[in-house]
Amino acid sequence: MDNEADVTGAAPAFALIGRKLAHSWSPQIHGSLGSVPYRLVELEPDEVEDFICGNDEWRGLNVTIPYKAEAYRLADARSPRADVLGVANTLVRRPDGSVFADNTDVLGFEWMLEEFCRKTFGSCAAHAIAGREVLVLGSGGASKSVRSVLERSSGHVSVISRSGPDNYDRLLENHPNAAFLVNTTPVGMFPNCPDSPLTFETMRALSELGGVLDVVYNPERTGICLFAERLGIPWQSGLGMLVAQAFYSSQLFQGKRLNESLIHEIMDDIQSRSRNIVLIGMPGAGKTTCGRQLARILNRPFVDLDDAFSIEFSMTPSDYIERHGEDAFRELESRVCASYCARSGLVISCGGGIVTRQNNYALLHQNSTIVFLDRPIGELSSHGRPLSRERGVDVLARERMELYQAWADHRVACTGSAAGDAEKIAGLLFSA
Repeated sequence: MDNEADVTGAAPAFALIGRKLAHSWSPQIHGSLGSVPYRLVELEPDEVEDFICGNDEWRGLNVTIPYKAEAYRLADARSPRADVLGVANTLVRRPDGSVFADNTDVLGFEWMLEEFCRKTFGSCAAHAIAGREVLVLGSGGASKSVRSVLERSSGHVSVISRSGPDNYDRLLENHPNAAFLVNTTPVGMFPNCPDSPLTFETMRALSELGGVLDVVYNPERTGICLFAERLGIPWQSGLGMLVAQAFYSSQLFQGKRLNESLIHEIMDDIQSRSRNIVLIGMPGAGKTTCGRQLARILNRPFVDLDDAFSIEFSMTPSDYIERHGEDAFRELESRVCASYCARSGLVISCGGGIVTRQNNYALLHQNSTIVFLDRPIGELSSHGRPLSRERGVDVLARERMELYQAWADHRVACTGSAAGDAEKIAGLLFSA
Protein backbone atom coordinates (compact mmCIF):
# COMPACT_ATOMS: atom_id res chain seq x y z
CA MET A 1 0.00 0.00 0.00
CA ASP A 2 3.04 2.26 0.03
CA ASN A 3 3.57 4.98 -2.59
CA GLU A 4 6.59 6.72 -3.94
CA ALA A 5 6.34 10.41 -3.18
CA ASP A 6 6.97 13.00 -5.88
CA VAL A 7 9.89 15.11 -4.73
CA THR A 8 10.31 17.02 -7.99
CA GLY A 9 7.80 19.75 -7.18
CA ALA A 10 5.78 19.07 -10.34
CA ALA A 11 2.09 19.90 -10.00
CA PRO A 12 -0.30 17.11 -11.03
CA ALA A 13 -4.03 17.70 -11.43
CA PHE A 14 -4.73 16.41 -7.92
CA ALA A 15 -2.30 15.78 -5.08
CA LEU A 16 -1.69 15.39 -1.39
CA ILE A 17 0.95 17.78 -0.08
CA GLY A 18 2.78 17.33 3.19
CA ARG A 19 6.25 16.73 4.54
CA LYS A 20 6.41 12.93 4.89
CA LEU A 21 3.93 10.98 2.77
CA ALA A 22 5.48 7.63 1.85
CA HIS A 23 2.79 5.55 3.58
CA SER A 24 -0.27 7.50 2.47
CA TRP A 25 -3.17 5.59 0.88
CA SER A 26 -4.60 8.71 -0.77
CA PRO A 27 -3.66 7.84 -4.40
CA GLN A 28 -5.54 4.52 -4.17
CA ILE A 29 -8.55 6.16 -2.54
CA HIS A 30 -8.77 9.02 -5.04
CA GLY A 31 -8.19 6.65 -7.92
CA SER A 32 -11.38 4.85 -6.88
CA LEU A 33 -13.21 8.14 -6.46
CA GLY A 34 -12.23 9.46 -9.91
CA SER A 35 -10.02 12.40 -8.94
CA VAL A 36 -7.07 11.40 -11.09
CA PRO A 37 -4.20 11.67 -11.79
CA TYR A 38 -3.37 11.97 -8.10
CA ARG A 39 0.13 12.15 -6.68
CA LEU A 40 1.97 12.53 -3.38
CA VAL A 41 4.08 15.67 -3.24
CA GLU A 42 6.52 16.09 -0.35
CA LEU A 43 7.37 19.73 0.35
CA GLU A 44 9.63 21.54 2.76
CA PRO A 45 8.09 24.51 4.61
CA ASP A 46 9.71 27.09 2.34
CA GLU A 47 8.26 25.38 -0.76
CA VAL A 48 4.59 25.37 0.21
CA GLU A 49 3.58 28.89 -0.76
CA ASP A 50 5.23 28.70 -4.17
CA PHE A 51 3.61 25.34 -4.89
CA ILE A 52 0.12 26.55 -3.96
CA CYS A 53 0.30 30.07 -5.34
CA GLY A 54 3.11 29.98 -7.88
CA ASN A 55 1.51 27.80 -10.56
CA ASP A 56 -1.94 27.13 -11.94
CA GLU A 57 -1.49 23.50 -13.02
CA TRP A 58 -3.17 21.78 -10.09
CA ARG A 59 -6.97 21.55 -9.79
CA GLY A 60 -7.33 20.18 -6.27
CA LEU A 61 -5.05 19.59 -3.31
CA ASN A 62 -5.37 17.70 -0.07
CA VAL A 63 -3.15 19.03 2.68
CA THR A 64 -1.79 17.17 5.67
CA ILE A 65 0.42 18.03 8.61
CA PRO A 66 2.19 20.32 9.07
CA TYR A 67 0.71 22.60 6.38
CA LYS A 68 -3.02 22.86 7.12
CA ALA A 69 -2.79 26.29 8.76
CA GLU A 70 -0.64 27.56 5.89
CA ALA A 71 -3.15 26.24 3.34
CA TYR A 72 -5.91 28.14 5.09
CA ARG A 73 -3.84 31.33 5.12
CA LEU A 74 -2.91 31.18 1.43
CA ALA A 75 -6.47 30.65 0.14
CA ASP A 76 -8.46 33.46 -1.49
CA ALA A 77 -11.78 32.24 -0.07
CA ARG A 78 -12.72 29.81 2.70
CA SER A 79 -15.69 27.75 3.81
CA PRO A 80 -17.38 28.48 7.15
CA ARG A 81 -15.98 25.16 8.43
CA ALA A 82 -12.45 26.21 7.62
CA ASP A 83 -13.02 29.67 9.13
CA VAL A 84 -14.18 28.21 12.44
CA LEU A 85 -11.09 26.01 12.73
CA GLY A 86 -8.47 28.21 11.07
CA VAL A 87 -7.08 25.22 9.14
CA ALA A 88 -7.81 23.63 5.76
CA ASN A 89 -7.13 20.16 4.41
CA THR A 90 -8.68 20.75 0.97
CA LEU A 91 -7.86 23.38 -1.65
CA VAL A 92 -9.76 23.79 -4.93
CA ARG A 93 -8.76 26.00 -7.83
CA ARG A 94 -11.84 27.79 -9.12
CA PRO A 95 -12.41 28.61 -12.83
CA ASP A 96 -11.26 32.20 -12.26
CA GLY A 97 -7.94 30.95 -10.84
CA SER A 98 -8.72 31.76 -7.21
CA VAL A 99 -8.08 29.21 -4.46
CA PHE A 100 -10.93 28.00 -2.23
CA ALA A 101 -10.18 26.30 1.11
CA ASP A 102 -12.37 23.85 2.97
CA ASN A 103 -12.01 21.40 5.85
CA THR A 104 -13.36 17.97 4.97
CA ASP A 105 -11.74 16.43 8.07
CA VAL A 106 -14.86 17.69 9.86
CA LEU A 107 -17.12 15.91 7.38
CA GLY A 108 -14.97 12.77 7.57
CA PHE A 109 -15.19 12.53 11.34
CA GLU A 110 -18.91 13.34 11.24
CA TRP A 111 -19.44 10.41 8.85
CA MET A 112 -17.33 8.11 11.04
CA LEU A 113 -19.17 9.13 14.21
CA GLU A 114 -22.61 8.67 12.67
CA GLU A 115 -21.66 5.23 11.33
CA PHE A 116 -20.28 4.21 14.73
CA CYS A 117 -23.36 5.37 16.63
CA ARG A 118 -25.82 3.75 14.24
CA LYS A 119 -23.90 0.47 14.30
CA THR A 120 -23.30 0.45 18.06
CA PHE A 121 -26.35 2.14 19.54
CA GLY A 122 -28.89 2.07 16.73
CA SER A 123 -29.28 5.85 16.85
CA CYS A 124 -27.80 9.00 15.39
CA ALA A 125 -24.84 10.68 17.06
CA ALA A 126 -26.93 13.56 18.41
CA HIS A 127 -29.09 11.08 20.35
CA ALA A 128 -26.22 8.85 21.51
CA ILE A 129 -23.89 11.64 22.63
CA ALA A 130 -26.16 14.46 23.77
CA GLY A 131 -25.50 15.32 27.39
CA ARG A 132 -22.73 12.71 27.76
CA GLU A 133 -19.12 13.45 28.65
CA VAL A 134 -16.65 12.90 25.80
CA LEU A 135 -12.90 12.95 26.32
CA VAL A 136 -10.82 14.12 23.37
CA LEU A 137 -7.16 13.17 23.65
CA GLY A 138 -4.93 15.82 22.06
CA SER A 139 -5.31 19.50 21.28
CA GLY A 140 -3.92 19.78 17.73
CA GLY A 141 -5.60 20.31 14.36
CA ALA A 142 -7.40 16.97 14.31
CA SER A 143 -8.71 17.68 17.77
CA LYS A 144 -10.33 20.91 16.58
CA SER A 145 -12.20 19.09 13.80
CA VAL A 146 -13.38 16.35 16.15
CA ARG A 147 -14.49 18.77 18.84
CA SER A 148 -16.57 20.83 16.41
CA VAL A 149 -18.55 17.73 15.44
CA LEU A 150 -18.97 16.50 19.01
CA GLU A 151 -20.12 19.90 20.22
CA ARG A 152 -22.74 20.06 17.46
CA SER A 153 -23.98 16.73 18.78
CA SER A 154 -24.37 18.37 22.22
CA GLY A 155 -21.67 16.30 23.89
CA HIS A 156 -19.84 17.68 26.92
CA VAL A 157 -16.32 17.76 25.48
CA SER A 158 -13.18 17.78 27.61
CA VAL A 159 -9.77 18.05 25.94
CA ILE A 160 -6.97 16.06 27.57
CA SER A 161 -3.44 17.26 26.79
CA ARG A 162 0.06 16.66 28.11
CA SER A 163 0.14 19.89 30.11
CA GLY A 164 -2.35 22.17 31.79
CA PRO A 165 -4.96 21.43 34.45
CA ASP A 166 -6.77 18.77 32.37
CA ASN A 167 -3.89 16.42 31.68
CA TYR A 168 -3.38 12.66 31.49
CA ASP A 169 -2.22 12.40 35.10
CA ARG A 170 -5.51 13.84 36.36
CA LEU A 171 -7.81 12.16 33.84
CA LEU A 172 -9.37 9.67 36.27
CA GLU A 173 -9.67 12.29 39.00
CA ASN A 174 -11.38 14.82 36.73
CA HIS A 175 -13.44 12.54 34.47
CA PRO A 176 -14.33 9.26 36.19
CA ASN A 177 -17.72 9.03 34.44
CA ALA A 178 -16.66 9.70 30.85
CA ALA A 179 -18.93 7.92 28.36
CA PHE A 180 -16.88 8.30 25.16
CA LEU A 181 -13.22 8.63 24.26
CA VAL A 182 -11.70 9.95 21.02
CA ASN A 183 -7.97 9.83 20.35
CA THR A 184 -6.75 12.60 18.02
CA THR A 185 -3.05 12.22 18.82
CA PRO A 186 -0.66 10.32 16.51
CA VAL A 187 0.26 7.93 19.34
CA GLY A 188 -0.06 4.37 18.06
CA MET A 189 0.35 5.28 14.38
CA PHE A 190 2.58 3.11 12.19
CA PRO A 191 5.42 2.34 12.77
CA ASN A 192 5.06 2.99 16.54
CA CYS A 193 2.31 0.47 17.07
CA PRO A 194 0.53 -0.76 19.01
CA ASP A 195 1.39 2.12 21.37
CA SER A 196 -1.47 3.81 23.21
CA PRO A 197 -1.91 7.28 24.76
CA LEU A 198 -3.61 5.62 27.76
CA THR A 199 -2.71 2.56 29.77
CA PHE A 200 -4.97 -0.46 29.94
CA GLU A 201 -5.46 0.18 33.67
CA THR A 202 -6.64 3.74 33.04
CA MET A 203 -9.17 2.60 30.47
CA ARG A 204 -10.41 -0.17 32.73
CA ALA A 205 -10.95 2.38 35.50
CA LEU A 206 -13.27 4.40 33.22
CA SER A 207 -16.11 2.08 34.12
CA GLU A 208 -18.83 3.98 32.23
CA LEU A 209 -16.94 4.15 28.95
CA GLY A 210 -19.29 3.10 26.15
CA GLY A 211 -17.30 3.86 23.01
CA VAL A 212 -13.73 4.48 21.82
CA LEU A 213 -12.77 6.11 18.52
CA ASP A 214 -9.30 6.73 17.14
CA VAL A 215 -8.58 8.96 14.15
CA VAL A 216 -5.40 6.92 13.46
CA TYR A 217 -6.08 4.48 10.61
CA ASN A 218 -2.82 2.51 10.35
CA PRO A 219 -2.75 -0.06 11.94
CA GLU A 220 -6.35 -1.23 11.72
CA ARG A 221 -6.48 -1.84 15.48
CA THR A 222 -4.48 0.81 17.29
CA GLY A 223 -3.25 0.28 20.83
CA ILE A 224 -6.17 2.11 22.36
CA CYS A 225 -8.61 0.11 20.21
CA LEU A 226 -6.96 -3.16 21.28
CA PHE A 227 -7.48 -2.13 24.91
CA ALA A 228 -11.12 -1.31 24.21
CA GLU A 229 -11.59 -4.68 22.53
CA ARG A 230 -10.13 -6.48 25.57
CA LEU A 231 -12.55 -4.60 27.81
CA GLY A 232 -15.56 -5.32 25.62
CA ILE A 233 -16.00 -1.64 24.72
CA PRO A 234 -17.18 -0.82 21.16
CA TRP A 235 -14.39 0.81 19.17
CA GLN A 236 -13.57 2.21 15.74
CA SER A 237 -10.25 3.30 14.24
CA GLY A 238 -9.84 6.04 11.67
CA LEU A 239 -10.05 4.40 8.24
CA GLY A 240 -13.65 5.53 7.81
CA MET A 241 -12.69 9.12 8.57
CA LEU A 242 -9.78 8.94 6.11
CA VAL A 243 -11.90 7.63 3.25
CA ALA A 244 -14.89 9.86 4.00
CA GLN A 245 -12.83 13.06 4.09
CA ALA A 246 -11.31 12.03 0.74
CA PHE A 247 -14.81 11.38 -0.62
CA TYR A 248 -15.97 14.89 0.27
CA SER A 249 -12.73 16.40 -1.05
CA SER A 250 -13.17 14.54 -4.33
CA GLN A 251 -16.69 15.91 -4.72
CA LEU A 252 -15.22 19.41 -4.44
CA PHE A 253 -12.40 18.58 -6.84
CA GLN A 254 -14.74 17.19 -9.50
CA GLY A 255 -17.63 19.56 -8.89
CA LYS A 256 -20.20 16.79 -8.69
CA ARG A 257 -21.92 14.50 -6.22
CA LEU A 258 -20.61 10.97 -5.80
CA ASN A 259 -22.40 7.88 -4.53
CA GLU A 260 -21.76 7.56 -0.79
CA SER A 261 -21.64 3.78 -1.11
CA LEU A 262 -18.13 4.32 -2.49
CA ILE A 263 -16.91 5.00 1.06
CA HIS A 264 -17.71 1.48 2.25
CA GLU A 265 -16.47 -0.09 -0.99
CA ILE A 266 -13.10 1.65 -0.70
CA MET A 267 -12.79 0.82 2.99
CA ASP A 268 -13.44 -2.86 2.28
CA ASP A 269 -10.87 -2.86 -0.51
CA ILE A 270 -8.19 -1.22 1.63
CA GLN A 271 -8.80 -3.58 4.52
CA SER A 272 -8.70 -6.61 2.25
CA ARG A 273 -5.40 -5.58 0.66
CA SER A 274 -3.69 -4.13 3.72
CA ARG A 275 -4.43 -6.81 6.32
CA ASN A 276 -1.57 -9.21 6.82
CA ILE A 277 -2.31 -12.93 6.73
CA VAL A 278 -0.53 -14.58 9.67
CA LEU A 279 -0.06 -18.33 9.91
CA ILE A 280 0.29 -19.91 13.34
CA GLY A 281 0.45 -23.54 14.40
CA MET A 282 2.65 -26.30 15.73
CA PRO A 283 6.31 -26.67 14.71
CA GLY A 284 6.39 -28.76 11.56
CA ALA A 285 2.81 -27.94 10.53
CA GLY A 286 4.00 -26.57 7.17
CA LYS A 287 3.42 -22.88 7.82
CA THR A 288 6.48 -21.77 5.84
CA THR A 289 5.85 -23.81 2.70
CA CYS A 290 2.15 -22.98 2.81
CA GLY A 291 2.93 -19.30 3.37
CA ARG A 292 5.21 -19.16 0.34
CA GLN A 293 2.54 -20.74 -1.84
CA LEU A 294 -0.13 -18.40 -0.46
CA ALA A 295 2.04 -15.35 -1.12
CA ARG A 296 2.48 -16.44 -4.75
CA ILE A 297 -1.26 -16.91 -5.18
CA LEU A 298 -2.04 -13.48 -3.71
CA ASN A 299 1.00 -11.71 -5.19
CA ARG A 300 2.12 -10.53 -1.75
CA PRO A 301 5.50 -10.38 -0.03
CA PHE A 302 6.21 -13.35 2.24
CA VAL A 303 8.03 -13.22 5.59
CA ASP A 304 9.04 -16.19 7.70
CA LEU A 305 9.70 -14.82 11.17
CA ASP A 306 12.26 -17.54 11.90
CA ASP A 307 14.19 -16.57 8.75
CA ALA A 308 13.86 -12.90 9.68
CA PHE A 309 15.28 -13.72 13.13
CA SER A 310 18.23 -15.54 11.54
CA ILE A 311 19.02 -12.57 9.29
CA GLU A 312 18.78 -10.00 12.09
CA PHE A 313 20.75 -11.93 14.72
CA SER A 314 23.05 -14.04 12.50
CA MET A 315 21.87 -17.23 14.16
CA THR A 316 18.97 -19.61 13.59
CA PRO A 317 16.28 -19.80 16.26
CA SER A 318 17.26 -23.39 17.10
CA ASP A 319 20.93 -22.43 17.55
CA TYR A 320 19.97 -19.39 19.63
CA ILE A 321 17.77 -21.47 21.92
CA GLU A 322 20.50 -24.07 22.42
CA ARG A 323 23.11 -21.40 23.25
CA HIS A 324 21.09 -18.82 25.18
CA GLY A 325 17.89 -20.52 26.29
CA GLU A 326 14.25 -20.20 25.30
CA ASP A 327 13.46 -17.10 27.37
CA ALA A 328 16.20 -15.05 25.69
CA PHE A 329 15.00 -16.23 22.29
CA ARG A 330 11.36 -15.35 23.00
CA GLU A 331 12.32 -11.78 23.91
CA LEU A 332 14.06 -11.25 20.58
CA GLU A 333 11.37 -13.15 18.68
CA SER A 334 8.82 -10.63 19.95
CA ARG A 335 10.96 -7.76 18.63
CA VAL A 336 11.07 -9.34 15.17
CA CYS A 337 7.33 -10.01 15.33
CA ALA A 338 6.63 -6.37 16.24
CA SER A 339 8.69 -5.11 13.32
CA TYR A 340 6.95 -7.14 10.61
CA CYS A 341 3.42 -7.35 11.98
CA ALA A 342 3.16 -3.56 12.11
CA ARG A 343 3.41 -3.53 8.31
CA SER A 344 0.65 -4.11 5.78
CA GLY A 345 -0.20 -6.55 3.02
CA LEU A 346 2.18 -9.38 3.99
CA VAL A 347 1.86 -13.13 4.36
CA ILE A 348 3.68 -13.98 7.60
CA SER A 349 4.65 -17.40 8.95
CA CYS A 350 5.27 -17.52 12.71
CA GLY A 351 7.35 -19.90 14.77
CA GLY A 352 5.36 -22.50 16.67
CA GLY A 353 5.99 -20.87 20.04
CA ILE A 354 4.82 -17.38 19.12
CA VAL A 355 1.70 -17.97 21.25
CA THR A 356 3.71 -18.61 24.43
CA ARG A 357 4.07 -14.86 25.05
CA GLN A 358 0.69 -13.16 25.55
CA ASN A 359 1.92 -9.76 24.36
CA ASN A 360 2.55 -11.23 20.90
CA TYR A 361 -1.20 -11.52 20.35
CA ALA A 362 -1.62 -7.75 20.12
CA LEU A 363 1.29 -7.56 17.69
CA LEU A 364 -0.34 -10.12 15.40
CA HIS A 365 -3.94 -9.00 15.87
CA GLN A 366 -3.41 -5.28 15.28
CA ASN A 367 -3.29 -5.53 11.49
CA SER A 368 -3.79 -9.17 10.53
CA THR A 369 -6.10 -12.07 9.90
CA ILE A 370 -4.69 -14.97 11.96
CA VAL A 371 -4.99 -18.47 10.51
CA PHE A 372 -4.29 -21.59 12.58
CA LEU A 373 -2.82 -24.24 10.29
CA ASP A 374 -3.77 -27.49 12.04
CA ARG A 375 -1.82 -30.64 11.17
CA PRO A 376 -2.39 -33.94 13.03
CA ILE A 377 0.13 -34.44 15.85
CA GLY A 378 1.33 -37.74 14.40
CA GLU A 379 2.45 -35.99 11.20
CA LEU A 380 4.66 -33.40 12.93
CA SER A 381 8.43 -33.74 12.69
CA SER A 382 10.84 -32.69 15.46
CA HIS A 383 13.88 -32.59 13.16
CA GLY A 384 15.86 -29.37 13.67
CA ARG A 385 13.52 -28.24 16.44
CA PRO A 386 15.23 -28.39 19.85
CA LEU A 387 12.10 -27.77 21.92
CA SER A 388 10.19 -30.50 20.10
CA ARG A 389 13.08 -32.93 20.69
CA GLU A 390 13.66 -31.95 24.30
CA ARG A 391 10.08 -31.73 25.53
CA GLY A 392 8.18 -33.81 23.03
CA VAL A 393 5.60 -32.83 20.44
CA ASP A 394 2.72 -34.09 22.57
CA VAL A 395 3.73 -31.88 25.50
CA LEU A 396 4.06 -28.79 23.30
CA ALA A 397 0.68 -29.51 21.75
CA ARG A 398 -1.01 -29.73 25.17
CA GLU A 399 0.54 -26.38 26.15
CA ARG A 400 -0.23 -24.54 22.93
CA MET A 401 -3.28 -25.99 21.21
CA GLU A 402 -5.84 -23.95 23.14
CA LEU A 403 -3.80 -20.80 22.47
CA TYR A 404 -3.70 -21.43 18.73
CA GLN A 405 -7.46 -21.84 18.70
CA ALA A 406 -8.06 -18.78 20.89
CA TRP A 407 -5.79 -16.51 18.85
CA ALA A 408 -6.96 -17.61 15.41
CA ASP A 409 -9.62 -15.92 13.32
CA HIS A 410 -9.79 -19.10 11.23
CA ARG A 411 -8.72 -22.72 11.71
CA VAL A 412 -7.68 -24.60 8.58
CA ALA A 413 -7.10 -28.36 8.65
CA CYS A 414 -4.11 -29.34 6.53
CA THR A 415 -4.98 -30.93 3.20
CA GLY A 416 -1.77 -32.93 2.80
CA SER A 417 0.06 -30.49 0.54
CA ALA A 418 1.33 -26.92 0.88
CA ALA A 419 -0.34 -25.93 -2.38
CA GLY A 420 -3.64 -27.39 -1.22
CA ASP A 421 -3.40 -25.61 2.12
CA ALA A 422 -2.65 -22.30 0.40
CA GLU A 423 -5.56 -22.67 -2.03
CA LYS A 424 -7.85 -23.50 0.86
CA ILE A 425 -6.81 -20.40 2.83
CA ALA A 426 -7.06 -18.12 -0.22
CA GLY A 427 -10.55 -19.43 -0.92
CA LEU A 428 -11.60 -18.99 2.69
CA LEU A 429 -10.41 -15.38 2.93
CA PHE A 430 -11.17 -14.09 -0.57
CA SER A 431 -13.95 -16.24 -1.99
CA ALA A 432 -16.38 -13.31 -1.94
